[in-house]
Amino acid sequence: MNITFLGTSSGVPTLTRNVSSLALKLSQTAEVWLFDCGEGTQHQIMKSNIKSSQIKKIFITHMHGDHIYGLPGLLATLGLSGNSNGIEIYGPSELRSFVIAALKNSYCKLSFPLRFIEVEGIASLNKVLFESDKIEVRCAPLKHRLPAYGYRVSEKDKPGIFDIKKAKDLQIPPGPIYSELQSGKTVELKDGRSLNGKEFCGPPRKGESFVYCTDTVFSESAVNLSKNADLLVHESTFSKEDEKMAYEKLHSTTIMAAKTALLSNAKKLIITHFSPRYTQRSPIKPSDLLKEAQKIFPNTYLAKDFLTAEIK
Repeated sequence: MNITFLGTSSGVPTLTRNVSSLALKLSQTAEVWLFDCGEGTQHQIMKSNIKSSQIKKIFITHMHGDHIYGLPGLLATLGLSGNSNGIEIYGPSELRSFVIAALKNSYCKLSFPLRFIEVEGIASLNKVLFESDKIEVRCAPLKHRLPAYGYRVSEKDKPGIFDIKKAKDLQIPPGPIYSELQSGKTVELKDGRSLNGKEFCGPPRKGESFVYCTDTVFSESAVNLSKNADLLVHESTFSKEDEKMAYEKLHSTTIMAAKTALLSNAKKLIITHFSPRYTQRSPIKPSDLLKEAQKIFPNTYLAKDFLTAEIK
């Protein structure tokens, strides 16, 4: 799996950073899942390597405009292009009425079905939000000025490395049989031999995990959601110098994000959602934000629009 940042500014866009959105490209399918959809997200998608036709799920953290104002426009464009078979939208209960009202009052009729999944109850009960044979998604409440939720996407363990040499030595014909054996199935050959796929594979490979937390002040819930994650993407709206403002607005500082990564034993941290006050010309620059976080959690990276990063 990999992620592409489509917007890394907080509150309002800047000349170099759009407001919040992130695309997750799944490794085992051709699907793209979108996390937040601030104003202008569809323009960012067109400038990136993401194909809007591959978007199947959209996860919204909360109802602030810089995270949702791009959603009706993106859906309308997908409707006009006619290349979507349907989209599932996960988020707060108010999200459905916002989207439906925007589409209705702009006389937009979509050519594909929408399915809304409310996350409040699922998050409070710590239940699984979505599950397939390859992926599991969980969510958890964060601590912001209005209800906000973080999301965790975890790949299930994958089959071990297939021993091609052993298969060739046993004169097993290549093709679909190899993939069946790799998945652990028992295969009957035309010559009467019965082969156990588990005997051709190494130990299972641990799946990748990705956590997205914004907007929030430091939260134990975010720490628990991020336990042992391969990649944590966490908002860092403020510098440590502006900690008072962070508590007033219930946003995180760089130190809070790094502390979350450290306490959760995450493998890698990427900070994002920066206040527009931090520019190359300001007293505190984005590079200073990175240095602050790295003092607590060295394996920290700075997000920028169109940055693509592997989960591991």
